[in-house]
Amino acid sequence: MNFLIGAFQSALGLVFGFDPEVYLIVRISIEVSAEATFFASILGVPLGLLIALRRFPGRQGLIVLLNTSMALPTVVVGLFFYAVLSRRGPLGELGLLFTPSGMVLGLFALSVPIVVNLSLAAIQGLDKRLFLTCKLLGATPAQQAWMILKEARFAVTAAIVVAFGRVISEVGIAMMLGGNIKGFTRTMTTAIALETSKGEFELGLALGIVLLAVAFAVNGLLFLLQGRRI
Repeated sequence: MNFLIGAFQSALGLVFGFDPEVYLIVRISIEVSAEATFFASILGVPLGLLIALRRFPGRQGLIVLLNTSMALPTVVVGLFFYAVLSRRGPLGELGLLFTPSGMVLGLFALSVPIVVNLSLAAIQGLDKRLFLTCKLLGATPAQQAWMILKEARFAVTAAIVVAFGRVISEVGIAMMLGGNIKGFTRTMTTAIALETSKGEFELGLALGIVLLAVAFAVNGLLFLLQGRRI
């Protein structure tokens, strides 16, 4: 018990003492996760809108595929992109392996299905009269899409928040594609795994506290968005 209390006190000292190593790791984690979520939102929200509004051959199969991809083990995603980005892979010449950009690519692939599926569910849950009203008023397809997204904005924003929370807590993809390089690709989750295995429990605990604080903030934002929708 004394060990845990001492470690917790030391961890709080690192956090509130603004230890440079801790906050460099935090900055890298937030930057990589934010970039991946941003690009996933740019692709995922319009794709979710398109699937919700259009009927086309293979639509049900695409939805099943998207749902399945949400359950893929993250190490499988990491393994796939490791093979693609390695020197002998098709994108090996780009030199993205063990770089923040490589991590962003893997986390982007992880978060896109989340954004698409939750955006799709949000749009499908809207009042059907909204779609009919847009058509009766003679709105163009672009105007219809804007009105629908405006109506579903809280749920769509919640989808983006959920995706961010998912990628910032990811360890498998970050480890395999980033390589856990100090000051370059080391994130909170990979640093926690490394420092704990080295016996640096205080640093790992400090990063765990910050990660929990970020997760709490993300979920608090999600709660506020849901409250506003209600």
